[in-house]
Amino acid sequence: MNAIDRPAPPLQVDRWFNTPDAITLESLRGKVVVLEAFQMLCPGCVAHGLPQAARVHATFPRDQVAVIGLHTVFEHHAAMTPVALEAFLHEYRIGFPVGVDRPGTRGPIPQTMEAYAMRGTPTLVLIDAQGRIRHQHFGQVGDLVLGAQIASLVHEAEATSRLPLPADPTEHAPACDGDGCRVEPLRA
Repeated sequence: MNAIDRPAPPLQVDRWFNTPDAITLESLRGKVVVLEAFQMLCPGCVAHGLPQAARVHATFPRDQVAVIGLHTVFEHHAAMTPVALEAFLHEYRIGFPVGVDRPGTRGPIPQTMEAYAMRGTPTLVLIDAQGRIRHQHFGQVGDLVLGAQIASLVHEAEATSRLPLPADPTEHAPACDGDGCRVEPLRA
């Protein structure tokens, strides 16, 4: 597991499944995003990653958590076509949106996979409500750990959305300490 805090790069997706419209991270701002990068022929993805993403999708409210699959093919390109992916998603009953990572320009590593510095599949990325990568897991991650991380990010988003905003944001600045944040007048 890698705990990080940096802006999430845009998704470089050629085609979407299970959604009528293309998805951008900007369109999901305000929600925690669970990004599951997988390949159809990856045993860990089929046995662990995708079922876990489906459980997250079924467990957390959709207005707070968005689950997205990213089919990121870096091997066996001829076998893992969009036609095969469509059948795979149907057979495995994957109901959340899945994007096809755009092929790499400098080699076999797809563009989103490279931008996120993924080491392989499955990789699970947690993006907070402000669009920042907060956790990145390569391989398996336990349901309890993942659930706690998602719940923490949801709580953080809710707390941030409840902060009072001054009528004129130039008149006040937050003063935060261990007890909380107070709105105080700006000093010139």
